Amino acid sequence: MLTIAEIKALFPRAAAEHVAAFLEQHDQLFRDVGLGKNPFRLHFFLAQIGHESNGLTVERELMNYTAKRLTEVWPSRFKTIADAEPYANAPEKLGNFVYASRNGNGDAASGDGFRFRGRGYVQLTGREGYSAVGKLVKLDLVGKPDLVFAPDHALKTAVGFWKWKNANAVCDTGDFNAVTKSVNGGLIGMADRLAWLDKVRRVLAEPPPKKAQPDAATIIAVQKALRALGFTDIGAADGHIGPRTTVAITTYRNTKKLGAGSIDAALLKSLGIAAA
Repeated sequence: MLTIAEIKALFPRAAAEHVAAFLEQHDQLFRDVGLGKNPFRLHFFLAQIGHESNGLTVERELMNYTAKRLTEVWPSRFKTIADAEPYANAPEKLGNFVYASRNGNGDAASGDGFRFRGRGYVQLTGREGYSAVGKLVKLDLVGKPDLVFAPDHALKTAVGFWKWKNANAVCDTGDFNAVTKSVNGGLIGMADRLAWLDKVRRVLAEPPPKKAQPDAATIIAVQKALRALGFTDIGAADGHIGPRTTVAITTYRNTKKLGAGSIDAALLKSLGIAAA
């Protein structure tokens, strides 16, 4: 499904063992969970794991913050610097406090908060998640939490998480914000998530063969129509079907259920453009 060049372009800082495992495993894993059924599912999944793992590089949540940073990350828990001081640069104490009695974790004394802090491509968090996803992928993630980011299991775990959250059904609505809420619980880091989505779409964009491209005037008309509908990332209407124009066309076609393709009669009719 993805080539080694596409994986490296998406995640250029990922360790070689993660790239190799991703290449070897992704096709079957994506088929098993239906990620290849439509571009929304595939693009949204890749964008979300790109953000959560910082390009497949973040193994686990370090929980090592200054007092000032704690007031920014958890403002409701640390209202003042003085409130945060006891937990500054104390990862285990912090994790056990902020994640206590949440997501299936025990109280602070149980140690669950730090033990089941965020890990892996989706930053899986909480005893409940480790247990549920572990059962789906047949791994003892509760007993061995670090398996979540092990190269041989990281993608399997992320796909298992996606299935656990029933994220494909949300993807099919085309609402990226709703998908983010589904997998993250909120809209944290939306600017970076959207940047990842843009990158994924550009890397995976497939321009049509040159012989299939319509004349420049038709392309310009399509670009102007799409820009008017909010696809301003296209840039200037220049009569060239580049990566960003391809992304806009693909996204519009998916939204309108026009099927795969580029500029054809169905697209022109939907945009209200007379065929040449």
